[in-house]
Amino acid sequence: MPTIAELGENESLRRTIARLSTTNSALVGPGDDSAVVAAPDGRFTVTTDTMVEGHDFRLDWSSAFDLGFKAIASNVADVAAMGALPTSLVVALICRPDTEISWLEAFADGLRAGCEQLAPLAAVVGGDLATGPTTVVAVTAHGDLEGRAPVLRSGAQVGDVVAVAGTLGKAAAGLALLQSGNRDAISSYDELVDFQRRPQPPIASGVAAALAGATAMLDLSDGLSRDAARVAKASSVTISLNRRDLQGFEAMLEEAARAISANAFDWVLDGGEDHSLFATFPAGATLPREFKVIGEVIKRTNHDVLLDMAPVVEGGWDSVRD
Repeated sequence: MPTIAELGENESLRRTIARLSTTNSALVGPGDDSAVVAAPDGRFTVTTDTMVEGHDFRLDWSSAFDLGFKAIASNVADVAAMGALPTSLVVALICRPDTEISWLEAFADGLRAGCEQLAPLAAVVGGDLATGPTTVVAVTAHGDLEGRAPVLRSGAQVGDVVAVAGTLGKAAAGLALLQSGNRDAISSYDELVDFQRRPQPPIASGVAAALAGATAMLDLSDGLSRDAARVAKASSVTISLNRRDLQGFEAMLEEAARAISANAFDWVLDGGEDHSLFATFPAGATLPREFKVIGEVIKRTNHDVLLDMAPVVEGGWDSVRD
């Protein structure tokens, strides 16, 4: 199988682009110096994220397809957290010169599958390919607000309910299983491992939350304790979580936790990369059915987050320190 260095940039890109899907929002797609994307609202959301080998992923744990899918998931989740509809993405990839073209094609297949499954109206409309000593994936995603105001982190109000759409702790459980090296446990709980490799964020729930009157929202990428604190700081409030409302998430992970002598609730509270949506809604609002209430917004205290009224030490993932 030829490497990308043997094929060169033009042929490598040609083979990659041929595997990507298209979108109606792209007036000019891959192949020119820039894509041209429609913005009917007159505004668009834009977000970017980087994944670095050895820091954010390991090639012996994740396939090229996994990485492509995860790159889409982590970015369209950020668009959804603004209450927007994902429309287009550009992807820059750095990989080793001896990377086989089959790896690059599988990566493109993962990009396409991520769009088709999570954001079917979006597609990769351009990007860049380069070689280097390690693998780096950088993605920029765009979204359409469709005339709505963006849902910010700073809008939570005292008396709002706190709710989550999606899962809590599954991706962290999958990572812990991989790190354990326990092959039996990894095999037994492959659903959790697969969730770490290919997150399943509830993208449509972002627009649903915005339509339901969400006052604040964000993508749970770094753990519930850390991300809830971000909303609390931005809104000058305190987020009060209820342990009993988190027990369902914990119960789903307890068996896997026992298999590797871990604490399931730690995954729920501090685990990252689920890419679920954390949102606050006015009391009495009709929440979209995929959202589960886990607490409330209270007047600012000396702490950002409380659990059963006790202070929560902020955990989770710090992309610079960890």
